[in-house]
Amino acid sequence: MAMQQLFLRPERDTDGRSALTNVRAHQRENGHSHALWILAVLAATLVVGLLVSLLAPGASALALSSRSAALPHAVSAAVGPEDPAAPAAPAAPVTWGVRPADTVHGTERPNYAYSLEPGASLDDGIIVSNYTQGPLTFRVYAADGFMTDAGELDLLPAGEESSALGAWVSFAGEEVTVDGGDSVVVPFTLTVPGDATPGDYAAGVVSSLLVENAEGVSVDRRLGSRMHLRVAGDLVPAVVLDDVSVTYDGTLNPFAAGDATVTFTVTNDGNTRLAAGQVVRVAGPWGAAAQATPRVELPELLPGTSVTRTVTVDGVWPLGRVSADVRVTAEVVTAIGATDAEAVPVVAPATASASTLAVPWTALALLVLLVAAVVLWRRAARRRRARDERKVAEAVAQALKERDEQPVA
Repeated sequence: MAMQQLFLRPERDTDGRSALTNVRAHQRENGHSHALWILAVLAATLVVGLLVSLLAPGASALALSSRSAALPHAVSAAVGPEDPAAPAAPAAPVTWGVRPADTVHGTERPNYAYSLEPGASLDDGIIVSNYTQGPLTFRVYAADGFMTDAGELDLLPAGEESSALGAWVSFAGEEVTVDGGDSVVVPFTLTVPGDATPGDYAAGVVSSLLVENAEGVSVDRRLGSRMHLRVAGDLVPAVVLDDVSVTYDGTLNPFAAGDATVTFTVTNDGNTRLAAGQVVRVAGPWGAAAQATPRVELPELLPGTSVTRTVTVDGVWPLGRVSADVRVTAEVVTAIGATDAEAVPVVAPATASASTLAVPWTALALLVLLVAAVVLWRRAARRRRARDERKVAEAVAQALKERDEQPVA
C-alpha cells in the first residue's frame, strides 16, 4: 500500500506544477504586452514632437533694431515748431535748396568739415536757391546738432539757443531774399572760442521759411547742410556698454529651440565721433550651443550721446541658463574734407554680459508625464504579480487539496 502511494503522488504534484506554469506564463505575457504598450507610447510621442519641430515655421536668425544717421550729406529737411520770427511765404507750393558754397575750403562739398585750433576762425558760405517764380525771404542761422532716440542726427528747433558749434557761427544778417529762379551765396564766419574743449562738434547751417499749408496752419520748414568741426587737442575716444539684459522665450515644442532677446545701451564717452558696430553671442553653460550674430553697424555716435538697441537671436536651446555676451568695437570718424593731420587714436572695445534662466518647461512636463506613467505601470505590474501569485498559491493549494481528497486505489 505504501508503494502505491509513492507511485500515485508524483502524478498529483505534476498537476500542481502545471497550474503554476500556466499562471506564470500568463503573467509573463501580460508583462510583455504592457512593456510593448509603454514603448509604443514613447515612440508615438517622439514621432509627434519631431513632426511638429519639422513643420514649425522657422524664425529669422536675428531681428535687429538699428537705423542709420539722419541729415543727408548734402541737403536735409526738417519740420520744426512754428517760429514767429521766420519770414512768411505764400500758400502756393514753394521749393528751394541749399548747399555749401564753392570756396577755398572746397568745391561740390557734401557738407562742411573743418579742423581748427582753439581761438581760430574762418569764412565760408552757403548757397540758397529759390526754385519758385516769385521772390522768397529766408531766415538763415546755425544750430547745434544732437542725436535722437532713434540714433539720427537732428538740429535744435528754431528758437532754442545753441551752446556749442551752432553758437560759434555768425551771419552778417538774419535774413536773405532770393528772387525766383535765382541763387544767393550767404557768407558766414566760424570762430572757435579760445577755451573750446578739444574734440568733435556737430551743427547745421539752416535756411528757414514759414509756410502756410492747405489748412491755413503756418509751419516752419527748414533746409540745411551739416557741419562737423574738430577742435585740435588731445583726442580721447571711448565707448561704453551699459544696461545689458537678456530674456529667454521658449516654445511649446520640446524638440525646438527658443529665442533670446538682448537689450543694451552704447554710449560715446569720449570727445570724438565714433563709428561703432555690435556683435551679440548667446550660449548655454560653459559656452554650449552658442549662437552669434554677425557684426551690425550702429549709427554714428557724437560725443556724449547714447543709443539703445535690442537684438533677438534664435536657435537658443533651453539649457537651464543662457548668457549673452555683447561686444562693441568702434573707430574714430574723420569728416570728409577735414585736414586733421593728427594720428587717429585706437578705440578700446567695450564688452558686457548678462544671463537668465532658460528652463525647458515643455520638455520637463513631458518627462514628468513619462516618469509618472512608468511609476504607475510598475505599481500596476506589482499588483498584478501579487494577484497572480495569490492565484498560483490558490491553484497549488487546490491541487494539493484534490490530491489529498482523492481516494487511494
